[in-house]
Amino acid sequence: MILDLSQMRHTNNDTQLLAEQRRRQILDLLEQQGQITVRNLAERFSISSVTIRLDLKALEATGALIRSHGGAVRQMEATRDYPLRLKASVHRAEKSRIGRVAAELIQPNEVVILDSGTTTTEVARQLKARNIHGVTVITNAMNVISELVDAQGISVIGLGGMLRPVSLSFVGPQSEAVLRELHADRLFLAVDGFDLESGPTTPDVFEAQLNGMMMQVAKETTVVADSSKLGRRSVSRIGPIEKVHRLITDSKAPEEFVKELRARGIEVILV
Repeated sequence: MILDLSQMRHTNNDTQLLAEQRRRQILDLLEQQGQITVRNLAERFSISSVTIRLDLKALEATGALIRSHGGAVRQMEATRDYPLRLKASVHRAEKSRIGRVAAELIQPNEVVILDSGTTTTEVARQLKARNIHGVTVITNAMNVISELVDAQGISVIGLGGMLRPVSLSFVGPQSEAVLRELHADRLFLAVDGFDLESGPTTPDVFEAQLNGMMMQVAKETTVVADSSKLGRRSVSRIGPIEKVHRLITDSKAPEEFVKELRARGIEVILV
């Protein structure tokens, strides 16, 4: 059999062109909808889920999107407040590992603060799985309370206050009044941005004020954040970077960022 190399090159070029066109259309859909699923894209383009996943992987490599469970979402901006359900769908594996390592730091009879966020929800989930007793958890997050409501040996103090539906968290003067009378051994702080100048940051000013008070009443602060949050700055500063004792993040963390934190005496755990 004689192979026609020119025809093969032509076919490969056509295939590549079709893939590029499809990926542009995928980005257009993502821009319109904010979130897309592999299943819907496979049906729309009449191709396999495997091909769609390859498309999403290629687009993620360019920084055009973030792959999530079952699909993809737009790149998240540190200054925007995204719904908890959307945030929970991205970097799930990294958050699970971070949550497990964070929960392993907690000892029996300690008082722990978990702020609102999908990564601190993972800390709560992993803490519950450890089945240790005598732990008290202080939180302003409805999802953390829900996770721990039937956890044996764990007492939960909810701060109450004004509900923020986007984050399912309570903030405001009522939350601060309750927190002011408490103390904790550890704070696990989920953030939207963490850079070397501003330290931990978040989009909402009320959330930032409450988080800042959490840093004051806790003996030590551990930031729990996947690597996408590092080097980014959100709107509201939570507290000085000097008050952060530890960062737990994933292995994709920028090497220079990690090196600088360690030079400042901040422990960094990569998972």
